[in-house]
Amino acid sequence: AVGVRLMGLLALARMQGGEPARGGTLPSVEDTVRRSIERYRLMKPGDVIVVGVSGGPDSLCLLHVLHSLKTDYRFELHVAHLHHGLRGQEADADADAVRALATNWGLPCSIEYVDVPALAGSHRIAVEEAARRARYGFLGRIATGVGSRRIAVGHNADDQAETVLMHWIRGAGLAGLRGMLPLTALSEYRLGETSDQAYPVEELCLVRPLLEVPRSEIEAYCAVHGLEPRFDRSNLDTTYFRNWLRHVVLPLLASHNPNIREVIRRSAWVLADDYDLLRSVVLEAWARVVIEETPERITFELAGWRDLPASLQRSTVREAVQRLRRSLRDVSFGHVEKAVEVARSGSTGARSTLPRGLMLTLEYERLVLGPADAEPVLPDLPLLSIGCSRLLVRTPGTTPLTGAGWRLDVQILGRSDLPGDWESNSDPWRAFVDADVVSGQLRLRGRQPGDRFQPLGMGGRTVKLSDFLTNRKVPRSVRERLPLLVSDRGIAWVCGHRVDERVRVRKTTKEVLLLRFVRHERG
Repeated sequence: AVGVRLMGLLALARMQGGEPARGGTLPSVEDTVRRSIERYRLMKPGDVIVVGVSGGPDSLCLLHVLHSLKTDYRFELHVAHLHHGLRGQEADADADAVRALATNWGLPCSIEYVDVPALAGSHRIAVEEAARRARYGFLGRIATGVGSRRIAVGHNADDQAETVLMHWIRGAGLAGLRGMLPLTALSEYRLGETSDQAYPVEELCLVRPLLEVPRSEIEAYCAVHGLEPRFDRSNLDTTYFRNWLRHVVLPLLASHNPNIREVIRRSAWVLADDYDLLRSVVLEAWARVVIEETPERITFELAGWRDLPASLQRSTVREAVQRLRRSLRDVSFGHVEKAVEVARSGSTGARSTLPRGLMLTLEYERLVLGPADAEPVLPDLPLLSIGCSRLLVRTPGTTPLTGAGWRLDVQILGRSDLPGDWESNSDPWRAFVDADVVSGQLRLRGRQPGDRFQPLGMGGRTVKLSDFLTNRKVPRSVRERLPLLVSDRGIAWVCGHRVDERVRVRKTTKEVLLLRFVRHERG
């Protein structure tokens, strides 16, 4: 320990004009950082790198190494420190130390204060989460202000092991079990409303040059170079989840396998590659089964979605939730699994609640994810508008459907004038009924409680309209607006589905009503 400290003092003595010492660099740290910069293309010549500096050993080591490499790689540095409003005078001293260090090294420095406890209380989130959001939001604002697109943070190899273990305990999938990546778009951090994002977050990236450097090497580096990290007492508080993992769980695991941290990190790298492969497959499946995507709603083609393997069913539902709620950080396994089960085997109209006010709704041929309180997207069919109690039908003539791009045309034909295909009738929105049997003024209306009719082909059996529509798998949203053609005798045609047995065209029929819904001609 005395020898290491002596080396640090010698390095400190070599510092010229406040510049960090270049002699005596530990090859393992600097070489590892160089390798990471080049392998993952963390930065390029001309970049301005905003360096998040808390004052602890990781961030001091990071700043020192980058300062030593900035001439070789031709980038500039800007120091950024956020005072979290925690730890009182100790935090004040941290800010003062970072400011003094930046001044001594001739680096520009930005320091801000955020009341994290107040932020956590107002948004009803944990202090750790509020601090994370505030910190990355601050770094994003500083980067934008100084024309930077790269933000360097000091996460190290031990942090990686802790993060992977933390995600595993909380129930993460492949995305979480990758841990942290050397280069990540800041937009992936789903900072939510608390971050006050007034910057183009999609253009900013976090870089982690120390991600493959163990904490022990960082501490040795600081000692060799005479760096004096600030000590944060809160890092010893095991009531914080990460600290509990660091000081209790990982040492216990290490007593069984001394290389446990390396094992976890190695698994994370492998899973990151597996995730990239799966991601490409998910996006390919997404392109095949999504038939509509807007900022409010995503619609899948149901049959195609159901043909996907279970893994892709889960992944596409999770992808839809994250696209619709970009600030949502975690989507629980329970939410996704319940939604997938409803989508796989539910009947038309089945629904499943998802986070942040989203709902999965199963329609006849579609699977829709959107706001739970939103009006359903109706298919382009001749449907009645809300509040339309009835429309008088011109016979013969044309009756426009209010608020829709459709009309009902009615013609009167002689029995011998029927078209050759009238019996097969492949158009569900065309019907032929006996003009002498329907009596009184024809009307179009929506369904009413107690509606019954005799579907053609069922031998005159009377059924409830509600049961008929359910058996036909008509979506709930369509049932409420489906037009019914009624006469004084009752329902003559459930439009788009079946005429009533009593109004069918017989051999004795003399005149026939030809009813057909057509779209309005567009000018």
